[in-house]
Amino acid sequence: MIGYIRFADSLSAWFGKAFAWLIILMSVGTGYEVFVRYVLNNPTAWALDVSFIMYGTLFMMGGAYTLSRGGHVRGDFLYRLWQPRTQAKVDLVLYILFFFPGILALIFSGWKYASRSWSYGEVSVNSPAGIPIYQFKTVIVAAGILLLIQGVAQVMRCILAMRTNKWLEADEDVYETEDLLMREADKAEGDHHP
Repeated sequence: MIGYIRFADSLSAWFGKAFAWLIILMSVGTGYEVFVRYVLNNPTAWALDVSFIMYGTLFMMGGAYTLSRGGHVRGDFLYRLWQPRTQAKVDLVLYILFFFPGILALIFSGWKYASRSWSYGEVSVNSPAGIPIYQFKTVIVAAGILLLIQGVAQVMRCILAMRTNKWLEADEDVYETEDLLMREADKAEGDHHP
């Protein structure tokens, strides 16, 4: 079980980090559009569609990574007070009742939309540039499959937590700035006290 969990976490992390680079491309593209629109008075016909496609791709392909790191929004005002074993039982029920049916619906409906879109080379109707969007619809299926793989790992985490009353945490690879500052402050404070 732990081997599969680590595999799913690393797969989700690889895709999440790879697609995070779209932020740079989106920033450059938006900066270019602002420059040509307001300085050269020559706006592009493609910038809005391309930024939507990149943002949507980033959002969807980062979902499994966010799930693996416990980053999705949850109303945990009661949940955080429970023992890990109780949390795991509740999570397991919610994964079975809501997560997996939703993800399977995403994959199957995404497959239908993507295959139809590829069959006639769908382009965006919102832009005069006619940006192709069939490849973007394929991202729906890819994101769903990644979420399914990570969801199985999360169920295994629940099973382990129900057995041990302790959560198996994902490897930390990204740190919030305030967490780093707190660690540095704690370390500096520890260095001054014998």
